Amino acid sequence: MSEKVYKAALIIIGDEILSGRTQDANLNYLAKWLGMRGVNLAEVRVVSDDKPAIIAAVNAVRPLYDYIFTTGGIGPTHDDITADCIAEAFGVPLEIHPEAYRRMAEYYHSGVEAREFTKERQRMTRVPQGGTLIDNSLSIAPGFQIGNVFVMAGVPAIMQSMLDNLGDDRVKGGARTMSQTIAFDLPESVLAGPLGIIQHAHPSTQIGSYPQYRDGKAGVEIVVRAVDQTALDAAVEAVKALG
Repeated sequence: MSEKVYKAALIIIGDEILSGRTQDANLNYLAKWLGMRGVNLAEVRVVSDDKPAIIAAVNAVRPLYDYIFTTGGIGPTHDDITADCIAEAFGVPLEIHPEAYRRMAEYYHSGVEAREFTKERQRMTRVPQGGTLIDNSLSIAPGFQIGNVFVMAGVPAIMQSMLDNLGDDRVKGGARTMSQTIAFDLPESVLAGPLGIIQHAHPSTQIGSYPQYRDGKAGVEIVVRAVDQTALDAAVEAVKALG
């Protein structure tokens, strides 16, 4: 029996992404992080800071994939509504998490420059009922997990810190996808028909075609992906034979 292929989706939340004001840097990092654990990032959605849009996106993808990750919208301001939306998507109350509150109160009340633990900062301790914390080694304010949904910060360094604190017991992977690239000094259109035949003959692989233009000359890179080495090798040999 073949090993299970785990799949994930990412929901990027934020008007600043959609407006072009901020360039997302989390997708690439997460895709590689998941790939190293044998999880394929299968879908990405970008949604605005709009409650119905966020709830609809979460509820649309969470039955489809093993893991759902969200980034953005868990800060202290009025437009940070991700926690509210996740609670509503799961149909549970949004509550102050005692451990998150303790950690943040200690963080703000200690140190050389103790600061007020304001009601705005306390917003970052809210977690849907039944959720568990995702530790944040960089700035203390945690993310959280409920069901198969992992809710993380949008700031790349903080998101990466949260990922680093997710153990293999929380994000289990399966068969890792392997790939091999074959380059041709040919226009993509020349290979289009034969590649379709090869893909049909090797259904357990994914064959992608990526045109290249270098020094005014057309070329193409063919990338073959598979979780089984034998299947990968067979498809690669078939592609190489086109040259």
